[in-house]
Amino acid sequence: MTAKILDGKVVSKEWKKEIEKKVSELKENGVTPFLNVFLVGHNPASEIYVRNKKRSAEKLGMKCEVIHYENISPEKLKEEIKKKACDKNVHGIIVQLPLPEHIDPEEIASCIPFKKDVDGFSPYNLGKLVRGEPYFIPATPYGILKIFDHYGIDLRGKHVVIVGRSTIVGKPMALSLLLKGKDATVTVCHSKTKDLEKITKEAEILIVAAGKKRLITENYVCKGQVVIDVGIHREEDRWVGDVDFESVKEIVEYITPVPGGVGPMTVAGLLANTCKAAEMSLKNG
Repeated sequence: MTAKILDGKVVSKEWKKEIEKKVSELKENGVTPFLNVFLVGHNPASEIYVRNKKRSAEKLGMKCEVIHYENISPEKLKEEIKKKACDKNVHGIIVQLPLPEHIDPEEIASCIPFKKDVDGFSPYNLGKLVRGEPYFIPATPYGILKIFDHYGIDLRGKHVVIVGRSTIVGKPMALSLLLKGKDATVTVCHSKTKDLEKITKEAEILIVAAGKKRLITENYVCKGQVVIDVGIHREEDRWVGDVDFESVKEIVEYITPVPGGVGPMTVAGLLANTCKAAEMSLKNG
């Protein structure tokens, strides 16, 4: 039996209706959520992601400014970010990854004030997540949690295996699943994990964010599983994920497609965080 599709386009559309309503309420109180996006260099995929974020934000009635540098020193980039951080009209600041090799992303994340760090990557926000008191949950994990909520997939006590340990997805995803109310049991795998095939088969829910095309095949999954594919790779005239969708979908119970699965939810998660930042700024005067 073919797996049921966890459709990120459908879920994100509903979520964006909630965000749009919140934007309207904030505007009635004199606040328009405003996102600043810093982009450095010319990475074609990054440029597409940034355009999607800007278009989605403006469609919901938010403001979004993209600040694009062909090249810039780390010191100058930090200086420009700090200028925007001082602007009371700016509620969210993100720096599109990946950055050129001469710029340390962790150093850059550290200079974004935690109340405007809508990506949730700053040491403060990641530390709050570790403590189980997140100010912002990073956008991709946030979007994945929304998928589970929408489709009624109960996480309590479930064994979730995550393949990938990045600070963008893998680690914050694990921490998000451990939050009270989610209460999953989490295993994190990576490139040095032994017997990966055995471990992934033991999962009730499998989240793959390894950045390796078609890493997970039918040999890594079993019946009844929920599979979330975070990866996205260009292959000739189409996009593919970290999961070999065609073979895996014939075995598991639920699966996200690529594209149209996690991607739209990540954008919605970012905009939801920006809206929250604007709301907090209104409350704090």
